[in-house]
Amino acid sequence: MESSLELRKKAMDKATWWGIIVNLVLAIGKLIIGFIGHSQALIADGLHSLSDLISDGLVLLATHHSSVDADEDHPYGHGRYETVATIALGALLIAVGIGISFDAIHRILNPEHQLIPSTLTLWIAGLSIASKEALYQYTAFIARQVKSKLLHANAWHHRSDAISSIVVFIGITGAMMGWPMLDSIAAVIVAVMIINIGWDLGRHSVQELVDTALDPETVDAIKAHILTIDGVLECHMLRTRRMAQNALVDVHILVDAKISVSEGHQISEAVEYSLITNFNDINDVTVHIDPEDDEHTPNSCRNLPLRKELIAELKQHWKQIPETAQIRELTLHYLDGKINVELKMPISVLKTLDSAAELQTKIQSASESNEHIRHIKICFV
Repeated sequence: MESSLELRKKAMDKATWWGIIVNLVLAIGKLIIGFIGHSQALIADGLHSLSDLISDGLVLLATHHSSVDADEDHPYGHGRYETVATIALGALLIAVGIGISFDAIHRILNPEHQLIPSTLTLWIAGLSIASKEALYQYTAFIARQVKSKLLHANAWHHRSDAISSIVVFIGITGAMMGWPMLDSIAAVIVAVMIINIGWDLGRHSVQELVDTALDPETVDAIKAHILTIDGVLECHMLRTRRMAQNALVDVHILVDAKISVSEGHQISEAVEYSLITNFNDINDVTVHIDPEDDEHTPNSCRNLPLRKELIAELKQHWKQIPETAQIRELTLHYLDGKINVELKMPISVLKTLDSAAELQTKIQSASESNEHIRHIKICFV
């Protein structure tokens, strides 16, 4: 069976190829008829369709690379190819819009250059409106299915072309009715629309490249969902970012300090699975397990000795206590800048039941010289 990535790529490619065919026909038609029929607005709209054609090529290139599985050089996948392509598309649209507006303004300031468009240009503008709106509806439908921001942006590019064709239609109609300047004014309006679309695409994609967080409502929903998972006492340091159609989440969760490592790991697995299952955009979750709130706890444990070093120190403290040679288990709890030690010893080390408290006091006293130890607890089994 085909993987979800392969199916996604095929769907995006199909929608994009339809866009290429329609945009190619429209761009050629608008430019030729606009030139022959003396409509600057239709020529501007033709350049808009040409920019759509180039953007479709960028989408094909981006979807080819972004659908490639993660590898050693790209452990998070290749989704950022979509982001870079969208920025390039935004810059292209801004450049096209500026060029169109300069030429149209020049004609407005020089009325002797104004010409009356032919009836054929009006028919081409009407055909463009219908075809581009149909292309928008189809591409937007596929974009929602595959959750592609790039394809959705390209769909809106089709919609913007339909809207610009409406403006062109009005401008040509006005020019044919005796106001030739309306054709150039329509060209300026189309240019401003193109620049605005390019700016929005580029701005959102740059935000993605610099790892801007998801919207506050989504972040709040993620946090609320994490807190519903059994074993999670609190969560903090929640960080989110987007990579193309996917969202990535990093979070610290607070669990009971006395549970086992395996139970803590199981809770983190539950958090990861639940977020990916319940939030469509999330595909990667990193969970850090905390036995205490390390975001606000003033006493950090990071400088405390690890097990090997600590046990070596404790053995020096306990060398005058022969019972410590029979310790079966030694558990360390790193909390609030200190270490709590739990010992398991066979009950046979006790001469009498009353000697348990005496041994506890003896080991605790011998360990007091170690500044890292807060408390020692002995369990007899």
